[in-house]
Amino acid sequence: MNLFKSKRKLRNKLIFRDEEITRDVQDISNYSLEEIKEKVMATLGNSPDLKAVEGKSFHHELCFFYLESMIDHKSMKEGTSKLLSQDIKPIENENAVQAWSDACKDAFGGVACKQFTSTEEIYQEIVNGSVVMVINQLDQAISINMENAEKRSVTEPTTQTVIRGPKDGFIESLSTNMSLIRKRLRSKNLHFESFRIGKTTQTTVYIGFIKGIANEATIQEVRDRLNRINVSGVFESGNVEELISDKSFTFFPLALNTERPDTVAANLIDGKIVILTDGTPFALIVPAVLVNFFTSSEDYYQNFFLGSFLRFIRYLSFMIALLTPSVYISLLTFHQELVPTSLLISVIAQREGVPFPAVVEVLIMEITFEILREAGVRMPKVVGQMVSIVGALVIGQAAAEAGIISNIMIIVVAITAIANFVAPNYTFASASRLIRFILIFASSVLGFYGVIIMLVLMVAHLSALRSFGVPYLAPVAPFIIEDQKDVLFRFPFWALTKRPTYLKTEQDRKVFSESNPSPPPMEGGDAK
Repeated sequence: MNLFKSKRKLRNKLIFRDEEITRDVQDISNYSLEEIKEKVMATLGNSPDLKAVEGKSFHHELCFFYLESMIDHKSMKEGTSKLLSQDIKPIENENAVQAWSDACKDAFGGVACKQFTSTEEIYQEIVNGSVVMVINQLDQAISINMENAEKRSVTEPTTQTVIRGPKDGFIESLSTNMSLIRKRLRSKNLHFESFRIGKTTQTTVYIGFIKGIANEATIQEVRDRLNRINVSGVFESGNVEELISDKSFTFFPLALNTERPDTVAANLIDGKIVILTDGTPFALIVPAVLVNFFTSSEDYYQNFFLGSFLRFIRYLSFMIALLTPSVYISLLTFHQELVPTSLLISVIAQREGVPFPAVVEVLIMEITFEILREAGVRMPKVVGQMVSIVGALVIGQAAAEAGIISNIMIIVVAITAIANFVAPNYTFASASRLIRFILIFASSVLGFYGVIIMLVLMVAHLSALRSFGVPYLAPVAPFIIEDQKDVLFRFPFWALTKRPTYLKTEQDRKVFSESNPSPPPMEGGDAK
């Protein structure tokens, strides 16, 4: 036993010694300027865009390392020429590094500068788009943030059409996306926190929330889940969504994605948290509940009667897109007695020459339409829309004339497809498309009983889902009476006084006056 303990102690000492040696090896002070240059070039693979520009400023020899493809080259040249013209006198080590850092800020127009002592940090700062300056005989290097400022201009969102409301949308730049949110929420309590995700990609991810409104436990849960991500690369917010969701095996999205800054701002005021990922215009909003996927920002920009009507249409369209094909199969295959006699005779007459049962007929048309939809998305925009529309018309008409499908089938599939496009969120609409095929197979086996069983299972599945601990069906299940003002219908804006109860926010009120803004009635009918 004593021998085992002594071996373990010796092993721990060796491990500690190895870590100590590794730290020493990574220390900049252990290398000359020429050796650091060789290490940088070798580590980054002598890439064509990797530059090592040597210079001399009176008493100091120095070298600038940067990736030409990642920096603003014009500003770099102007800053370095200005920097090298300055005279930094030889003083003590720590003061010399600080003097060089101050000189860099002055030469490069006040950009952020960072001091560090590790060769590993040199490599990381270079690939992050910084210019790293190494000075001979100094034990610290300085990184100058010169990341390329080229980016796409702010345009209208491409996946969420705006009829009334602001028409600016997020782009692939984190700084621009943050500014679009801050322009709408000019509050000192709007906080953002930064994370690096992906061992290889080192993707920057921000979370944003309003301090004093968002629930602290939920904020900490978002932090913890982001910190637990351990993958090689993250390229889009969809990767982050899948890695932090409460449940992976579900058709339904557990985070709301949007390109609209106004949608993000409104949800932040409600007490939710936004997740911004570098390189994508899609922001994630958590926690998300089922009701959020039927809501559009435009519901609050127009009369509440019209907003409520449009929201009801969305719920109705979802049920139509989900159930129409399976109901058609059930009625024709198992429950003909539920169809009025005159309509049944008309439908049977149309299907008289069709060689396939109803389920095969539905599957032929549904799969054909899905192929056309995907082709329209993937093809160039000039011809994509024409192919999807003309293809559907031509194929449908030709199939009906050939007797492969009936005319009523074309109507069923067309209504289903149009209703599916009503959903304001594309990800949620895609989930309903997948569930529709499950219902089609269930109806072909058991008719309405199969459809009802699948719907019961779907509701049970939805009831079990959570989004960062919040029930997915809230505020319907569990039923919260005070949150019903903004579910199926929308109450007037001045009546939406409280934030959603299920979010457990630090402050529950968002409208501080419940009075109707209409003027009081005049006394005695006097018009004066």
